[in-house]
Amino acid sequence: MLNRIDAGVLNVTYAESGDADGRAVVLLHGFPYDIRAYDDVSGLLAAAGCRVITPYLRGYGPTRFLSADTPRSGQQAALAHDLLALMDALAIPDAVLAGYDWGGRAACIVAALWPQRVRGLVSGGGYNVQDIAASVKPQAPENEWRYWYQYYFHGERGRAGLAQDRYAFCQLLWRLWSPNWRFDEETYRRSAAAFDNPDFVEVVIHSYRHRFGLAPGDPAYEHTESLLAAQPPISVPAVVLDGAGDGVSLSGDSAGHERFFSGPYQRRVVPVAGHNLPQEAAQDFAGAILALL
Repeated sequence: MLNRIDAGVLNVTYAESGDADGRAVVLLHGFPYDIRAYDDVSGLLAAAGCRVITPYLRGYGPTRFLSADTPRSGQQAALAHDLLALMDALAIPDAVLAGYDWGGRAACIVAALWPQRVRGLVSGGGYNVQDIAASVKPQAPENEWRYWYQYYFHGERGRAGLAQDRYAFCQLLWRLWSPNWRFDEETYRRSAAAFDNPDFVEVVIHSYRHRFGLAPGDPAYEHTESLLAAQPPISVPAVVLDGAGDGVSLSGDSAGHERFFSGPYQRRVVPVAGHNLPQEAAQDFAGAILALL
């Protein structure tokens, strides 16, 4: 069931399922995906008695900014504050947070800076807090090639390309990032509808420019960004998932991330699965969450 609620600077549309009095779990999607990535995971969690909340992030689906004056920021701190505001609006004092890509970043940040709000963390790809100061340092050529889309977005040609044909562009990323997943057109179409949000392009472009220090952030999040620059550790119980077939993040990228986690920590490699872990490996993703409950 879809619901709407004012939370911080957004009117957030979110799906809710399961027991309203159950243990709260918030599931957070990435780019370029949407809440449909969690259809199977949320069903498994609801069957286990959880209260499952799955929001559309800023710039996706029916979620909207409350004011035309709010910067259409896609920076990491904005995503984290959106998550906190949603938990506050729904009167959720603490929850297990689970996400990947952008959603994993929001979950990691809240776990690092507001651990009292987090009973456990499941993060696809490991420690997802961006080190913006180090972003100018080149990576291995293999990684640089995989991040072509990020560099494309740094120029106005990239903005125009995404705006001109976001459907085909994001479908290409699905194929490249999950080379072993044979999704059909209808599966993609259901999620691609979320990219028709009027703020999608601006939020995406800002995200991929801000993380490289190429665009200023929203002043409202300056203090949080200063805290994130120190790469704060995560103290809550955490399970990190790596897709062995991830086409954008090299398998094993998170192998050294245990240094960022000071609490109970597990790393699991999911065979065959690509970047869209919850949709490609729902049982594994749900199992990691249930292990924390």
